Amino acid sequence: KIGELHYKLVAQKKHSIRVIFQGMDATGKDGSTKNVFSECSPIGLKVKSFKKPTEEEFAHDFLWRVHQAVPAKGEIQIFNRSHYEDVLIQRVHSWIDEAKVDSRFAAINAFEQNLIKDNRTTILKFFLNISSERQLEKLQERIDDPEKNWKHNDGDWEQRKHWDKYMECYEDVLNRCEVPWHAVPVDSRWYRNYHIAQVVLDTLKKMDLTLPTIDK
Repeated sequence: KIGELHYKLVAQKKHSIRVIFQGMDATGKDGSTKNVFSECSPIGLKVKSFKKPTEEEFAHDFLWRVHQAVPAKGEIQIFNRSHYEDVLIQRVHSWIDEAKVDSRFAAINAFEQNLIKDNRTTILKFFLNISSERQLEKLQERIDDPEKNWKHNDGDWEQRKHWDKYMECYEDVLNRCEVPWHAVPVDSRWYRNYHIAQVVLDTLKKMDLTLPTIDK
């Protein structure tokens, strides 16, 4: 059903959807994308993964690289991580002070409201909420299972050491954003996929999507 409605979204070109998957390492951002949007056409579906900013990106304001990736009308744009990294990892490691944090939250809220009002973009934000115990299992799998070795990153284990601080900062993100978040329990992967798919489907249904016809 998501695939069918996405087809109409692409054809109609009146609305766009930006999906944000944000969470700790091993929460299943890639898996959520693959499972929920598997029936969508590559036409009108884009995925952007936000990693450490490049030298060029560092030379601009923190939203510069994000604005270039927002969806056009008729598109679903999926963000694997997002601009929220700039009030998470940078805050956890004290690379920015609290005055800068406040400034960035204000900028993010204004940015998202502009997308909603000026480009008819619906923003769906999913906080993939994993338990510390389950994350430990998933990170260890990447070491023990040869087929998952490619996912292993020493840095993921380093970030895990700051778990409590990350949880504190995530809670602040959930509470200070004008566009609400969907907090998704992800210890059970099938339920994670079901929960996200239901939100996406409900959102598409509310858009009154129809296929354009020839004006005779």
